[in-house]
Amino acid sequence: MKHEKGNFQVANREALIGVGLVLFNFIWWFGFAFGLGSKPVEDYKYVFGLPAWFFYSCVVGLIVMIILVFIVVKWFFTDIPFDDEKEGDLK
Repeated sequence: MKHEKGNFQVANREALIGVGLVLFNFIWWFGFAFGLGSKPVEDYKYVFGLPAWFFYSCVVGLIVMIILVFIVVKWFFTDIPFDDEKEGDLK
């Protein structure tokens, strides 16, 4: 049972990391969308034909999140076996 408790600790840590990524994504999106998008339309700046608020909140935000999720999964998440079978056990 000691192994199962360790799995729950790892799962809880990884869940908290996931919640942190979601919060970061929301803050990123909200900051750019409402920070740059709260001006009158006539004052918008454009990047590649898109309003700057949309480009930075949605396009750049997506790229940043893809990179962050890749880094987190590669270096911070642990591979946990889901089967309870031991080597040599046949059911």
